[in-house]
Amino acid sequence: MTLNSRIEKDSLGEMEVPADAYYGIQTQRAICNFPVSGYRARPEFIRSYILVKKAAALTNQELGVLDRVRGNAIVSAADEVLSGLSGQYSDQFPVDIFQAGAGTSFNMNVNEVLANRALEILGRSRGDYSFLSPNDHVNMSQSTNDTFPTASCIAVIFAADRLIDVLASLSEAFQAKALEFSRIPKSGRTHLMDALPVTLGDEFGAYTAALLRASGRIEERRNDLLELPLGGTATGTGANTDPEYRELVISKLSELCKLPFRKASNSFEALQSRSQLAAFSGALRELALELIRIANDLRLLNAGPTTGISEIELPAVQPGSSMMPGKYNPVMAECLDMIGFQVVGNDTAVAFAAQAGQLELNVMTPVITSNILMSISLLTNYLPIFQNRCVEGIKANEDKCRAYLELNPILVTFLTPKLGYLKAAEIAKEVLDKRIPVKEVLVMRGLLSKEEADELLKIENLL
Repeated sequence: MTLNSRIEKDSLGEMEVPADAYYGIQTQRAICNFPVSGYRARPEFIRSYILVKKAAALTNQELGVLDRVRGNAIVSAADEVLSGLSGQYSDQFPVDIFQAGAGTSFNMNVNEVLANRALEILGRSRGDYSFLSPNDHVNMSQSTNDTFPTASCIAVIFAADRLIDVLASLSEAFQAKALEFSRIPKSGRTHLMDALPVTLGDEFGAYTAALLRASGRIEERRNDLLELPLGGTATGTGANTDPEYRELVISKLSELCKLPFRKASNSFEALQSRSQLAAFSGALRELALELIRIANDLRLLNAGPTTGISEIELPAVQPGSSMMPGKYNPVMAECLDMIGFQVVGNDTAVAFAAQAGQLELNVMTPVITSNILMSISLLTNYLPIFQNRCVEGIKANEDKCRAYLELNPILVTFLTPKLGYLKAAEIAKEVLDKRIPVKEVLVMRGLLSKEEADELLKIENLL
C-alpha cells in the first residue's frame, strides 16, 4: 500500500483505493474492468440516484429498520453530495456508462460515496464499513435492479421537462414567422414539383404544428415514467423490505422530487420491461425526424442565391468556404440534421437494448439511460441556439416567391371546373413551353378576357 491509497475489502478480496476518494473498492474494480468510452454518468442521473438513496434512508429510519445515527449521517451525506456535484464531488463518480449489466457498478459507486462521507460525518475513517456499510446500510431495502431504473426514470423526467420548455419556445418562434409570412403567396411543391399555391406562412405554421405534436408526444411518454419500480428489489418480490416500505419510499421520493410518483402496477413487469423508456426514446426519434425534415426544408428554400429556390434567406452566421469568397452556408440547419441523425441512432441502440431483457430483468438499462439522456442533452443544448441564430433571423424573398408563382403552370387547376382536365393540361403545357403566365395564355387563346383572367387568377383569391 502507498501513502496515497487505502486498503479496502469486499467479497472478492482486498484492493488499493485512492486515499482521497470517497468511492471504494467496488468502484475501483469497475474502473479497472470498464475503461471503455470515457463517458461518465450525467449530473441529472447522479442527482436522481442520490435522491433515491436519501428517500430510502428516510423511509428505513421511519420504519425502524435503520438506526437514527447511521440514517441521519446518510441523509446528511446525500445532501452534501447533491449540493457539491459540480464541485468537490464531481470526480467521485468515475464509472463508465458502459459497465456491468443492470448498473451494479454505478449503484455501488453511489453507495460507497455516501457511506464514506457519512462515516466522516460521524468522525470515522473512510472504509470503516464494519460500522456503516455501502451494502448493509446505504443500500438497505434496495437492489440495483429496482434503483437503477428508478433513477433512470427520474433523470429522464428532469431532463424532459427542460426539453419541453425549449420546444415551446422554438414553436413560438416558428409561429411568429408563420404570422410574419402569412400574406406572402408562393408555389406549393409536391414531389419537389410545382403544385397549388400556399403562403410562406402556411409552411411555417405547419412546422409549428409538427413541433407541438412532437412535444405533446414527449410529454405523454414522460408522464408514463412517473410509475416507478422502486421497492421491487432484486426480482420484483420486494424481498428484504418492510411490508410498508414500497408505499412509503415512493411517497418520500415524490416529496423530494416534487413529482407525483406512483408505485408500479406490476413490480415484476417493472423490472423485466424497459418499454416505457423505449417509448420515450421513440418520442425523441419522432421529434428528431420532424426536425430533420424541417431543417432540410429550410435548406431547400434557402438554396441559391442565384441557382436555387431562394425563397427565404437564412442568417449568414459564418463564412461558408475556405476558398470561395462570399459563400455562406445553412450551417445551423446542417448541424440540426446531424443532431437529429444522432438521436435516431441513439434510439436504435435503445430499441435493441429494450428487447434484450431476459426473464426477471433487463440488464441493458445503463445503455438505454445514457442514450436517452444524451439525446435530450443534444436537443436541449442546441435548439435554443438554432432558434436564436437561425429561425428568428429568417427573411422572406417575397418578390422571388411571387415571380415563381405567376409562372406556375399548375394554376390551371383552378380552371378545370370551367375548361375540363384535358384542356387545362394542354394550357399548362403551353405555359411551360412559352414560360409565360397562365392568364396570358388564356387571353391569347381567347378563352377569357384580360379582366376575367386577372380576376379568376388573382393570387389572393386563389389562397
